[in-house]
Amino acid sequence: MSENIKQVAERLRELREIEGISAQSFAKLLNIDFDTYLEYEKGETDIPVSFLYDAANKLNVDLTTLLTGSSPKLRIYSLVKNGEGLDVERSKQYKYKNLAFNFIRKKAEPFLVTVDPLPDDAPISLNSHPGQEMDYVLEGTLIVKIGDTTLTLNEGDTLYYDSSFPHGMKAANGKSAKFLAIIL
Repeated sequence: MSENIKQVAERLRELREIEGISAQSFAKLLNIDFDTYLEYEKGETDIPVSFLYDAANKLNVDLTTLLTGSSPKLRIYSLVKNGEGLDVERSKQYKYKNLAFNFIRKKAEPFLVTVDPLPDDAPISLNSHPGQEMDYVLEGTLIVKIGDTTLTLNEGDTLYYDSSFPHGMKAANGKSAKFLAIIL
């Protein structure tokens, strides 16, 4: 795993320990299998952004603190120029840029997400997290699965959903897709 994921995993463990929560209790609180949680905390596997978002909320810290080790400071506004933002290393298929990483006490987490194409017959990996999510497609085509429903989203399409239902996506037509994701 990359050094970045290992650092995030170490911060996750340290923050959990500071709060005095056992790994087993924290896994249960996050509604995740204990062995999977231990893999995340050891930095042995990709950690879903949705999991990090939920963990940060349970630890009463901003997602930026968990990702970088620094707390956001801005309260009035945050400007992120084109091509900038905090890169969130998560998996090879998805590339995330946090677009409000330096704003304190956010009510939502906005991300610019790029999804690399997979073979047409590749399954869609699903995840779930508490809350709601809005995805607005900027470029390309996404195949999105929510529960048993499969949807095709094109440029300009918006999808809003209960993110506690298993969901995932992949780019279609052999081309990358880019979308704005807002996690609430």
